[in-house]
Amino acid sequence: MSGLARLLRAQGAQISGSDVGQSPFTRGLLRDGFTVGYDQTGVGAGAVPERCDLVVASAAIRPDHPQVLAAEARSIQVLSYAEALGWVMQAHTCVCIAGTHGKSTTTAMLGVALAAAGLDPSVIVGATCSQLGNLSASSGSPETGGGFRLGSRSIPLGPYVGQPGLLIAEACEFNRSFHNYHPRVAAITSVEADHLDVFGSVEEVVRAFRDFAGLIPHADQGGTLLIAAEGTHRREVTAGLECDVQTIGWSPSCDWSVRYDPVSRRTGLVRKGQGLVGAWVTSMPGEHNAMNAATACALATILGADPDTVATSLGEFRGLDRRMQFLGERRLPLGGAVRVYDDYGHHPTEVEATLKALRDFERPEERGGRLVCVFQPHQHSRTRFLLEEFASAFNHADVVIVPHIYFVRDSIEEKAKVTAADLVDRLRQRGVQAMHLYPFDAIVEQLQVICRPGDVLVVMGAGPVDEVARGYLGESPHGARGRIG
Repeated sequence: MSGLARLLRAQGAQISGSDVGQSPFTRGLLRDGFTVGYDQTGVGAGAVPERCDLVVASAAIRPDHPQVLAAEARSIQVLSYAEALGWVMQAHTCVCIAGTHGKSTTTAMLGVALAAAGLDPSVIVGATCSQLGNLSASSGSPETGGGFRLGSRSIPLGPYVGQPGLLIAEACEFNRSFHNYHPRVAAITSVEADHLDVFGSVEEVVRAFRDFAGLIPHADQGGTLLIAAEGTHRREVTAGLECDVQTIGWSPSCDWSVRYDPVSRRTGLVRKGQGLVGAWVTSMPGEHNAMNAATACALATILGADPDTVATSLGEFRGLDRRMQFLGERRLPLGGAVRVYDDYGHHPTEVEATLKALRDFERPEERGGRLVCVFQPHQHSRTRFLLEEFASAFNHADVVIVPHIYFVRDSIEEKAKVTAADLVDRLRQRGVQAMHLYPFDAIVEQLQVICRPGDVLVVMGAGPVDEVARGYLGESPHGARGRIG
């Protein structure tokens, strides 16, 4: 929402907004001259401004929110975030990154690489990336950072030169939001069962991605889809498309084939019939991050960026907050330390990929340590629909601690159908040492007891569970944040 506000203001709109409380995002908006309020009552100080043509509500805002009702009572148009972003896209040449996994990281990687290569894109992504933002001439640091970058009004180079400026955007499938978008070029990284409270079945998920791909224009108009060769239901998603469809994957038969050495993290991208496009060392561990980087490299090349510049940028990419982010070490009283990571993973595939990557990268067993995971399930419906998949996702962890399921969007009836204890029971049946603890303070105390020298602790989930990692490190929830090293 903060990125959208900045994008709208750049196009001449007068913007004000409200939130339930202060955050780094609201403080950044205030610093940059936006009006931000924290009263959402819909009356008095919390009223919709007298001069208002449009209200944009995030996906977290319910239809009965006081400010939404106040706007409707005055016949002010109310758009969702996705509808508003889709409207803005019509003034840009849009590149949309979609997929059950990897879209935030790939979007940020692509945005940073295109900026380095001189294509000057606008970027909007639902994660914090310190390398995004426009450089300040005085400090050499991003003016806004976060998940937004403001680019030029027209494309300065490449096959789309002179056309409306690039807008690189993460395209989320939840509630079919990405059906509001207008991609000229798009990528689909993965298609799996998720958000089944909305879709009901994996077949409907596939249909939603097929409809999204159908939004890409004809190949004669520069329409291009880059899709992972595996794990995307590719044949169903691409059937009948009129855009140019290109595949990316590990196989040499793909249009873009990826090479990766898990020990050195050396990554290479080969274009079919043209040879090696670029090679770099991916800073973030794991095959999935190598594939994210390779997807960004392929898209940047399609858009006309210099491959050598792109490869250098990808090698220097430092990651996003809460994406396998190294927070620091906790020194133990009797010597040694515990290395602590924070990760946003909340789907079984993401959990398994992150744990495997950390196991391969950190190798805690070689120093007498273990991989300890605190995992907060996100939504009761997702936990219930994917319970067995979650139970098999923790094979690379030695100890798993599960707090209460993060309650968001689901109904009270849904909340009663599954608990964190159900997941713990499934994990124990599979031989995983697991326990259910709450609140977060109790988990921190337990970690202080059980963690030993050489351990690696990863705290995972899309809710506020990162507070556990920061509490264990003795930080405030908004303390200094590190990067993978």
